[in-house]
Amino acid sequence: MLLLKLYRKVIGLLTPVVRLYLNRRLKNGLEDYARFRERLGRNSLPRPEGKLIWMHGASVGECLSMLPLIKKIVQEDKDLHIMVTSGTVTSASILTKRLPERTFHQYYPVDCPRYVRRFIRHWKPDVAFFFESEFWPCMLYEIQRNEIPLVLLNGRVSDKAFKTWQRHKFLSKTLQKMFTLSFGQTEEDTRRLKVLGAPNTDCVGNLKYAQNPLKFNEEELKKLQEKIGVRPTFLMASTHSNEEEMGGKIHKELKKKYPNLLTIITPRHINRRDEILNVLEKNGLEVAVRSKGEELKDTTDIYLADTMGELTMFYKLALAIFVGGSLIPFGGQNMLEPMREGAYVMVGPHAFNFREIVSEGTKAGALKIVSDPKDLEKNVEKVFSKESGVEEQGRKAEALTKQWEGVIDRLYPRIKKWL
Repeated sequence: MLLLKLYRKVIGLLTPVVRLYLNRRLKNGLEDYARFRERLGRNSLPRPEGKLIWMHGASVGECLSMLPLIKKIVQEDKDLHIMVTSGTVTSASILTKRLPERTFHQYYPVDCPRYVRRFIRHWKPDVAFFFESEFWPCMLYEIQRNEIPLVLLNGRVSDKAFKTWQRHKFLSKTLQKMFTLSFGQTEEDTRRLKVLGAPNTDCVGNLKYAQNPLKFNEEELKKLQEKIGVRPTFLMASTHSNEEEMGGKIHKELKKKYPNLLTIITPRHINRRDEILNVLEKNGLEVAVRSKGEELKDTTDIYLADTMGELTMFYKLALAIFVGGSLIPFGGQNMLEPMREGAYVMVGPHAFNFREIVSEGTKAGALKIVSDPKDLEKNVEKVFSKESGVEEQGRKAEALTKQWEGVIDRLYPRIKKWL
């Protein structure tokens, strides 16, 4: 606790420097100008009357994983309200469109004593649910000081984080003891949380398994289906740096056998558009950019779909889908949604952020791990040549994801006493 007090003291003294940093982010368009005051713990809404449940997720993935639970809670209790916090502009944009009634979004305040104190003093939540691995010391201290029950949901401890926290075990135990109850994403995550000092742990499964697919414009899907027609279509979803170039080279190779091939690329970070476009055009590929309203033509090689909230739509357009962040040592992106579509889904060798899904998916024959770009190319060709086993993998993927969807029903009884 002494170390935590020292940390809070230092951060408190550095608050003016933090504010300068935030102002720079605001100037560079990395913060929400209209709601910037929320990042400083200043409320933009009055606190609703009655019981207020607080749920926090750092970014898009965590926020989407909490939506089925939010819907369950508001259905069960018609009086309470839910406040959802996150730290990114993208997550705020998606949540604002998808949150049910009696639920609202606020930006998570920056972890400075003054900001978090102001935040807690105004909202006075009855219980706080944190998703995955958001351990901000000043906020955790303030929650404990105000005797607010704090529950960790879908807790994830990566290999790297586990090693780091073990080197700082004293601080780790101090922070973990602040959680009333900690649910691990997997049995291994639960074990790691216990080792790091969590006093009460449990595991009901991965909440990401219960995600509802994002809504999209059905008319837009029809238009794209008509334009694509019978063209063999390959999707590289949620790609990271270097993976788009790999996709471009795979496209050029496969085009020798499939001249009307279309490759769709949906980058994880849409602000990388110009960088991706430059790389693909240098490789002699004809690219249509969705955010620019460029038309998808018969001669288009790559359709760069750099828009928000449309990924589900593109999952419905391709039979061969690669999920990015996994051909490079990043850890991968969530492959559950394309698996639900019954597609032939592939990931690279570095999808370590989704160990359990990858393990269960490959064991069930519902997911394919490719070793490198050449192996990815071979597997995409398998799909286009309708090789034996391709359709079967899609069916297995759809069936497996349906089995996984009971996690909310297992979790709800365990947290009901706080609701």
